[in-house]
Amino acid sequence: MLDTQIKQIKKPIIVTEALGKSVITAEGTLHILSSIDLVINSGESIAIIGESGSGKSTLIGLLAGLDTPTTGSIKLNEKVLTDMNEDGRAAIRNELIGFVFQSFQLLQGLTALENVMLPLELRGDKDAKVTASALLTRVGLGHRLTHTPKQLSGGEQQRVALARAFATKPRILFADEPTGNLDRKTGEAIINLLFELNTETQTTLVLVTHDPILAARCQRTIKIEAGQQV
Repeated sequence: MLDTQIKQIKKPIIVTEALGKSVITAEGTLHILSSIDLVINSGESIAIIGESGSGKSTLIGLLAGLDTPTTGSIKLNEKVLTDMNEDGRAAIRNELIGFVFQSFQLLQGLTALENVMLPLELRGDKDAKVTASALLTRVGLGHRLTHTPKQLSGGEQQRVALARAFATKPRILFADEPTGNLDRKTGEAIINLLFELNTETQTTLVLVTHDPILAARCQRTIKIEAGQQV
């Protein structure tokens, strides 16, 4: 019984302390984020909400190591991201992180299958084609493997992006306004699929959105207002 309880205890996978981001402008210093303290546990689904320009996307970029903070620290899976150079941060992203973006970010010259295979091939996965095919079938695109992004609808492109994001079995998945370029019906289908895949894989989901209905589907909500956590 005790062993079962220990297994159920969630450990922090993302921890920030006094995290801040500022830039110098012609008018002076602009504070984009200030004193963000977060603890996100492994397997949690978290919504980061706030108005446009509040700092949500900047925060997710910092957490993923795509940008560097001006102040504070970030730990991912107990590793101090803010102590690393770009090569170190890239290695952590490759090891732990998946992404789903509003603009899909698919490579236009590759087919759906090749887009999903790419991160697997970069890891040296010999079964990349089999894994990618299975994931595309799982998201309902088994019949569209050889189609390029231009031959796919917006909803289909986002399905390819979801398959690519989950292909490497990331510990953390960052989704930045994943339905922002989709109509409501298609967006709802994509979100249902996102949460289904997240439940199946027990990935930590960090979802940036301005939609309160979407945020309510997450286990916890973090609100950012004018660069501060409220």
